[in-house]
Amino acid sequence: MDQASHETARDHPAKSARTPRREVTVALVCGAIVVLMVGAAYAAVPLYSLFCRVTGFGGTPQIAAVAPGTVLDRKITVRFDANVGGGLPWRFVPEVNSIDLKLGEVVTIYYDVINRSARPTSASAAYNVTPPQTGGYFTKINCFCFTEQHLKPGEKRQMAVVFYVDPSLAKDSDLDDVDTITLSYTFYPTREPQAGRAATAATGASGRI
Repeated sequence: MDQASHETARDHPAKSARTPRREVTVALVCGAIVVLMVGAAYAAVPLYSLFCRVTGFGGTPQIAAVAPGTVLDRKITVRFDANVGGGLPWRFVPEVNSIDLKLGEVVTIYYDVINRSARPTSASAAYNVTPPQTGGYFTKINCFCFTEQHLKPGEKRQMAVVFYVDPSLAKDSDLDDVDTITLSYTFYPTREPQAGRAATAATGASGRI
């Protein structure tokens, strides 16, 4: 066997020893990247929601604690839309279909809801306004969408929304032709209350006896 063959034979063990270590390193790096990507995906949801609330992106209304302090003569029509998600046995309607208000004027409107089922149900409301570019100016002071709603069987409830359209909308030349904003709510079913599940289970057990 010549010298070159001896050197090649001596080199193979070293290469085979390095290869597993390299594969382990690559695997660890890939795993770390996956973990970071998953974490970023979960973080993106609340961050995106916060971004929408702050900027009005996608027609997300703003939130305020007090009135703006300025009321302009320019009027705008606000229409009200109400929807329920699949599987939610609620009737959900606004008391009025639309109102006319001045920019900066604080108004209160009501939605009526009734649980038409024979069991307790719970739901949360998603909301937005159209045109989407008005989301940065449509501001809520109080709204039922901030909390999960629980209704007993057959229960009726009146829900208030207190809001105004920010006077600064008048300074946005892109919205000079906008004279109508639609506020839309959709209730989606959430978990059934513990008491409701217990009552349902008891009813089911009684029915089987």
